[in-house]
Amino acid sequence: MTGFQTLQSQFQTALLHDRPPAPGLLSPRGDLQFGVYLNAYRARLRAALRDNYEVLPLVMGDDAFDALANAYIAAHPSTHYSLRWFGHQLGAFMAAQDTLVAHPAMVDLAHLEWALRNAFDAAPASPLAPAELAALPAQDWPALRFVLHPSAHLLALHWAVGPVWHALKNGQAEVPPPDALAHHLLVWREGMQTRWQSLTEAQAVFLQGLRAGHPFGRICETLAQQVGDDHAAATAVAVLHELLAGGVLAEMQTAASASLAC
Repeated sequence: MTGFQTLQSQFQTALLHDRPPAPGLLSPRGDLQFGVYLNAYRARLRAALRDNYEVLPLVMGDDAFDALANAYIAAHPSTHYSLRWFGHQLGAFMAAQDTLVAHPAMVDLAHLEWALRNAFDAAPASPLAPAELAALPAQDWPALRFVLHPSAHLLALHWAVGPVWHALKNGQAEVPPPDALAHHLLVWREGMQTRWQSLTEAQAVFLQGLRAGHPFGRICETLAQQVGDDHAAATAVAVLHELLAGGVLAEMQTAASASLAC
């Protein structure tokens, strides 16, 4: 490593860990200027968090959000070359730092915003067409495995933050605190439009089964414990058609295609 590379590495370490550079690393003038670099670095990361979480600062207020951002930057310095991905642990960090969060619903809001960002940036994939499913014989259905679209995210939330996000995103200045509501939320991208939908218990069970890689028959068995044996198949088919209509599924695998893949 050259002397200049050593200087760069030591300067970066001092900047990332918010500590003065080693004695003699910089000139006296450079020592004074280091604070400028440090403040600019922190300000850029705070701005990145505001870009990645647009509604959360509106709910928290500038001072509270900046305090949260500074604490997060100290605990989780940026490690990715793109600031687009800075803040991926913010929701979990907020849950563990309740003194920085005035209301626990803000944690759910952070998870929702990050899921929406990820859905928008997810890899493209053609949605599964209903005609592909209709062409399969009935005896193949129990072994079918469906693959979610790359943009699909399933969230387990505790507060009704969806209406809060929607209201503030559309310019409403003030909103009442959200109600407590344990529910699942599906976030995905349809075309170029991100979407979210609160799920029924049956829909959540179905999607959890898909995410776990379970075949359609096993998902029906799980649903039977909730809706009864007589209604499990019809409920599963109804949920499946809803997911197909929304473009939430990307592909399906029959028993034959799965064995070929192995």
